[in-house]
Amino acid sequence: MIANPQTLYQRHAAEINSYLRRCGHSRDDAEDLTQEVFTRLLGTARPLHRHHLRAYLYTVARNLSTDVYRRQQIAPVSYVPQEHYCDVPDPTPSLYRVVFGRQQLMTVEKALTALPANTRHAFELYHFSDLTIAEVAAKLNLSISRAWLLVKRANLHVHASLHKSAVGHNERNSQPSPL
Repeated sequence: MIANPQTLYQRHAAEINSYLRRCGHSRDDAEDLTQEVFTRLLGTARPLHRHHLRAYLYTVARNLSTDVYRRQQIAPVSYVPQEHYCDVPDPTPSLYRVVFGRQQLMTVEKALTALPANTRHAFELYHFSDLTIAEVAAKLNLSISRAWLLVKRANLHVHASLHKSAVGHNERNSQPSPL
């Protein structure tokens, strides 16, 4: 049976900590792992007798140590000094890129709305439903060449709309401000 946890910790913690240090862990890591060993001991459901307790503590310590080294091999942790935190790129897009992206989506939506229904539907099936041209043709009861022509026309229309929007955007931004 497990005795008083505080007494067990006082009796065995230094020994387990020393073992973990010999396994190559830093002082801080060894202390953390030692605490984890005793946390696992408290969480065990099966009764442990006094003469098995020490072996159990070493087994848990060895397993935790092995887990730490395995995790480091899978995803090594690299230390980045605090003064270099600003050098790490932020993956979130800037406000400008978000706004520009939304404007492009609105341009594409307007361009698609301006297309004839059959052409728009062919474009949507090909690009948004990931159908092949043959599948688009079958779905719309068209020949493969006709389906390809509709998708090609829609692509050209959307690209022209995006280009026109980008040129207009650049011209607006390059004009001097009316101060």
